[in-house]
Amino acid sequence: MGISTGDILGHAQVGVYLSVVGDVLFHPSSLDQPAIDELAAAFEMEMHPCLIGGSALLGSLVRGNSKGLAVADIATEADLDELSSFGDLVVLESGVNAAGNLLSCNDHGAIVSPVIPGPGAEMIGEVLKVDAVRSKIAGQETVGSLTVANNKGILAHPDISAEEAEKIAEVMQAPVMVGTVCFGSPYVGAGCVASDTHALVGSGSTGPELNRIEDALGLI
Repeated sequence: MGISTGDILGHAQVGVYLSVVGDVLFHPSSLDQPAIDELAAAFEMEMHPCLIGGSALLGSLVRGNSKGLAVADIATEADLDELSSFGDLVVLESGVNAAGNLLSCNDHGAIVSPVIPGPGAEMIGEVLKVDAVRSKIAGQETVGSLTVANNKGILAHPDISAEEAEKIAEVMQAPVMVGTVCFGSPYVGAGCVASDTHALVGSGSTGPELNRIEDALGLI
């Protein structure tokens, strides 16, 4: 089955707590074993429990692809040592503590929030080994919470502009569709986490929303 619904730690914002990076699904250390087993069966990926700076909000703090990872600057040295085994790392500094909210990427390209200072976009591109460009989505800067992407497609906030969608599709080399999650939320990156073969969407999402996500991410 290419799509499922559920909660993580009692919250429908599953994309805030889980992060798919390459062929690894990072999940909070506090997640119970039945939930881990269910996720492992659905995603068929390596499961890795961790916290970042003591926080379980991994989807908001870690983003990456099969080549590397970007992580928030609240990560401890021990966290960085742990994450470095999964690929090259870039730490988003200068108080940027929500890497997952400020970056959307796949194996082809990356969209970086204008909030990330200095040469941040260039550094992210070097670590992820993709072209990285700055853009807002629907006029907002939290691009990671406004999109969910895999290598097949991108689901975006319904108010994304044609210009933004064209830029994203070109850089990430995947078609862009719009949709919502969790009964109308436009913050699709917060309410959904996806690999190339499966997506977990927050509970309360409707049938039409799930169909749209399947179409957008090529999960059918």
